[in-house]
This record gives sequence, structure tokens and C-alpha cells, in this order.
Amino acid sequence: MSVVYKGETVKTKNGVWKFLIPSFIGILLFLVPIKLNGEVTIGVGVLASLLLKTFGDWIPQFILIMLGFTVLMTFVTIMIKPAFIMNNSFLKSVFHVGLFGITMRMIGFAVGFMAYYQIGPEFISSRTTGGVVLFDLAPVLLTWFLFAGILLPLLVEFGLMEFVGSLVKKVMRPLFTLPGRSSIDTMASWMGAGTVGVLVTMKQYDEGYYTKREAAVIATTFSIASVAFSLVVAKVVGLGHLFIPFYLTISVASIVAAIIMPRIPPLSRKADTYYEPVGQQIDEFQPEGISNLQWGWKQALDKANTAKSPKKLVQDGVETVLDIWLGLIPLVMSLGAIALIVAEYTPVFNIISYPLVPLLEWMQLPEAAKAAPTMLVGFADMFLPAVIGSGIEAEITRFVVAALSLSQLVYMSEIGILILRSNIPVSFLDLFIIFIQRTIITLPIIVLIAHFIVFK
Repeated sequence: MSVVYKGETVKTKNGVWKFLIPSFIGILLFLVPIKLNGEVTIGVGVLASLLLKTFGDWIPQFILIMLGFTVLMTFVTIMIKPAFIMNNSFLKSVFHVGLFGITMRMIGFAVGFMAYYQIGPEFISSRTTGGVVLFDLAPVLLTWFLFAGILLPLLVEFGLMEFVGSLVKKVMRPLFTLPGRSSIDTMASWMGAGTVGVLVTMKQYDEGYYTKREAAVIATTFSIASVAFSLVVAKVVGLGHLFIPFYLTISVASIVAAIIMPRIPPLSRKADTYYEPVGQQIDEFQPEGISNLQWGWKQALDKANTAKSPKKLVQDGVETVLDIWLGLIPLVMSLGAIALIVAEYTPVFNIISYPLVPLLEWMQLPEAAKAAPTMLVGFADMFLPAVIGSGIEAEITRFVVAALSLSQLVYMSEIGILILRSNIPVSFLDLFIIFIQRTIITLPIIVLIAHFIVFK
């Protein structure tokens, strides 16, 4: 069955089912919250947790083997340049890296080896540094991205983003300077994990649906902490009983930051041009006389009818997973461990946080000297402020510390490395500036809400 619309033939019957069925499954897997064993998660999270529970004892060993394999194949590629790698664009992109990539992979393997066998300097092999990235961060990334990478096409390849984007573009564009389809990224982050939201953004940018500026804004502004992770942080700092006002405070602060951040440098100065290898693949033009719902429906059916074959989608998904496993996880092991070592074994964050102490005292936060370092250490890892802040006695200060850590968003042990590893044009300096800007914007909001609403 087909109809003619504006001179174009649209296969409605097949298109409807090709749009509805995969998109519905994608919504169930990525966007619908599920309460399991007292924790809120999503379908992909359930699959990842099941894999972690079943093979949890073996996954660190697998990661260590994978790190060694990556280092070996990188050296083989650089030194021998075998044809089966050099003639394969995917394998070449994974293993043919520069000096920085080689160095990070060697450091990542060394960190993993020392952490697993508990040998070498304690500041590397300690459970609070190398152990965190090997036994906590890397297994979560490995399992989440295994399922997210393969199943993500259900969310983005069959018209759901076109449909939702058409409905909400009149809100997203004026408020956040972004296309409507970016709302899906936010929902994927909110319900699942910030890393999943960044993965969606990376794929959309690489396929020509976001400009450089849009991708940079979405990755650093909309990869909000999930409900599940926020609940964990609240419990760690002893605020489980205040979770609803706690998460609402984070949401308000993050929305205000999302309105301001795209309008100031460095994000405002990113080029509104598309990824050069693919060019612009999106057209937000909408004919007069047709509603947003009708236009979104047509766009969704068009997308569904031109979707890649299942074989090609699976192949792309497997390549995405392998790229993250072989390219990203070594970076997490190396840069994540370095960030944690600086946070745990050096006074760097204590020193640079000194100027915050009088500001926090002016804001009438008790134990300001203890709170100040937590407000910058989150750049290394989002969970560190909660761990350090849990020892603060004043409940209002713990509330501010934990809420701020979740609204800062940019942290190097996961999100930061994932963005740097992508094609999105955001540098390390950009990430640090964005982190500071988000701190400056969200801290007063959180403090005001804490003083006048939560703890009045």
C-alpha cells in the first residue's frame, strides 16, 4: 500500500510497521524505567546487570586480556602494517593510532595488570585508583556498551527521532538552540546512563544529523545523570529520604545550565557545520499547512523505509562495540587511573579549591573547608564527591555537594574520555572550561533551593 504526498510516493503499510515495531522495542529498552530489586533502571541496564552478575568474576580478567590484545595489535599494525588491517577501514581506525594512543594503551594495560595482580606502586594498584577503573568502571562500560551498541539502531534508525523531533522542535530550538531529535538523547541519559546519551550523540553526529556545535552542546549539557545513579549517590551521602527534592533540584539546575551553556563560549563558538565525511543528512524544513504530528509521521515513515538491512545494522553495532572495547576502555584505564591518582594521592584539588572556601562560607554552608575540594574533584570522577562528601556532618552541605556533582556532568573517567575519543570537536581544555562554567551556574541554584525550600 502506498500514497502520494507532495509528489512523493510513501509506502505506508510497510513503513508503519517498520517504524512502530523497532521503535517500540527501542523505547522499551532505552527509555522506559524499570524497577528491579529496589533499583530503577532500563531494559539495557537489566541485560548489562545480568551479564555482570553472571560473569562478574571473569570480566576483569577478560578486560585485562583485551587490553593486552589491543597493545599487541597496535604494535603489530604500526611496525608490520599487515594488509588485512591496513585495507580494512574499521580495523585500521582501531589499531593504527599515533604516539598518544600507543602510550595510553600501554599505560592502560600496565594499570590493569598491576591492579589485578596487586603488584607495583600502591598509588597505581590500590583499590581506590587502578582497582576502581578495572573492577568498577571498565566492567560497567563493557557490559552497557555491549548491549547499547548493538541495540541502539532500534532507537535511532527507524524513525523515532524524526517523529519525536518534529513534535518538540518548537521547544528545543528556542530554549536550547538544538533540534527536536536531541530530546531522545536526553531521555536516554535520564533513564539509562549519561554514557548512553553520549553514544547516541556520537552516532547522530557521525551520520550527519547534528552540527559540530549541536553535538558538542548535547554531549556536554544533556548527558544528565540517570535516576538510578542519582539514587545511589543520594544513599551514599545519607540523603535517600530526600531523594525526590534532591533529584528535582538537580533537574532544575541542569535545565538552567542547558539554557545558558549553548549561548556562551566555548560551546557558542563551535561551527554550525556538519561532519565533513558525510555532510548534512537532516532537513528541518516543514511545508506550510501540515501539522507537526503529520510531518513527524511522514518523516518517520520515510526514515523507516530507507533503514539499513538487519545484517548491516548488526555489523555496524558490532563495530561500535569493538571500537569502544578496544579504543575507549584502554583510555578509561589510563586517563581514569591518572585522574583518580591525582585526586587521591596529591593535594592538587585541595589547593585549587581554596578560593571556594570563603564563597561557600558566604553562602552559609557549614564545613565549607571540607566541601570545597569535593566541588572540583568531580572533574576526575562523578562518584568521588559523594565518597569524600559522605564524611561531612552537615546535611545541607552534603545535599549541595552531591547535587552539584551530578549537575556538573563532565567527568574524565567516563563521559570526558568518551567525548574526547569521538569525532565531536571538543578538546580537553573545552571540557575543563565547561565543567567550571557548569559549577558556577548550578552551585548558586542548588544552594538557594537547599536553603529556602529543602532545609527552610
